[in-house]
Amino acid sequence: MHPLMRIGRHLLKNRLIVAPMAGVTDRPFRQLCKKLGAGMAVSEMVTSNSLLYGSAKTARRANHEGEVDPISVQIAGADPAMMAEAARHNVDRGAQIIDINMGCPAKKVCNVMAGSALLQDEALVGRILGAVVKAVPEVPVTLKIRTGWDREHRNALNILKIAENAGVQALAMHGRTRACGYTGEAEYDTLRAVKAEAKIPVIANGDITTPEKAQYVLEYTGADAVMIGRAAQGRPWIFREIEHFLATGVHLPQPEVAEIHAVLLEHIHDLYAFYGDVTGVRVARKHISWYTRGLVGSSAFRHAMNQLDSVAEQLAVVNEYFAQAARADNRLRYEASHDNNTAQNMPPASRLAA
Repeated sequence: MHPLMRIGRHLLKNRLIVAPMAGVTDRPFRQLCKKLGAGMAVSEMVTSNSLLYGSAKTARRANHEGEVDPISVQIAGADPAMMAEAARHNVDRGAQIIDINMGCPAKKVCNVMAGSALLQDEALVGRILGAVVKAVPEVPVTLKIRTGWDREHRNALNILKIAENAGVQALAMHGRTRACGYTGEAEYDTLRAVKAEAKIPVIANGDITTPEKAQYVLEYTGADAVMIGRAAQGRPWIFREIEHFLATGVHLPQPEVAEIHAVLLEHIHDLYAFYGDVTGVRVARKHISWYTRGLVGSSAFRHAMNQLDSVAEQLAVVNEYFAQAARADNRLRYEASHDNNTAQNMPPASRLAA
C-alpha cells in the first residue's frame, strides 16, 4: 500500500486530486467530486488583481461555505507583491492551501505573463514563490506547472529546485509544454525525472482518463498522486472508479441511467443555489451536456436544452430525457439478457450512443 500524500498538515484520504479548471471547478463541482471519491479539489483560478476582489465572480470563487477540507485555492498573476496579497486575501476567506498557477496555457493568461508564460523567467518564478510562501506562513503553498515553455525548453527540473528552495510543499505538473496547449499526448518522462529528484510530493497531470491510465502513470512516474481534469467533466464518479481499481484491480460497474440522473440533479440544484437561477441555468448547460455524452438521443436533447432559459424548463426537459433514456436502457438490458450469445459481451446499455 502506497503511503498517503501529505500537504503541510493535511493528510489526503487518497491519491486523487481534481485539477483546477476555469469555469468548471467551482464549489458545487468540487464538493461533488469530493463526495464521489476525490481526495482534494483545487479551485478555479482566482485573480491576484485586488481591484477585482469586489466583483461577483471573484467573490463566488472565494466562497468555500460548507466545503470539505482541505480547501485549496489557486491564484494567478505575475507580480510578486500582488500574488502575496492575493494569498493573504484568500487565506483570510478560508483557503487552507494556496496553489500558484504556472501551468495555464490560455493566451489571455500568458499574454500578461502569468500562467505557464512565467516558466520563461525563472528569476521571476523564484520571486513570486518566495513572496507567497513568506506572506502565508501558516498554510502550505503548492505550485502547478507544465514541463516547460516549449519542447526545446523543458525546464521543469529547474523550476522544481526553485520551488523547493522557496518552501513550496508540493508540485503538480501537466505532461505538456505551454506551446503544446492540449494537443498531442501528454508525456510522462519529464514527470518521472522530476519525481526522481524531488524532495516534495509530485502530482502527475495530463490525459489521465481511465483507472488503468491512472495506475500506469502512478507506477511509471512514481508520482505521489494524480490530478484529473477534463476526464471528470460529466463523470465525477471517475474518482471512486479509480480508487476502487487501484485498491482491488477490479472495475466498478458503470453507473446506470438512474444514478447519472440523480447525480446530475444534485449537481444542477447546487448550481442554481450557488449562482442564482439565471446564471445557474447557463452554467448548468455545459454540465448537462457532459453528463449526457454517449447516452441514447443525447445530441438532439442537448440542442433543445440549450435553448431554455428557466430553471423549471431546464429541469422538466432533463427529467423527461432521463425517463426516456431509462426506458431505453431497460429495454436493451432485457433484450441482452434473452440473447445467450451476446449477453456476456453486452456493453453497459446506459453508454450506448444514439
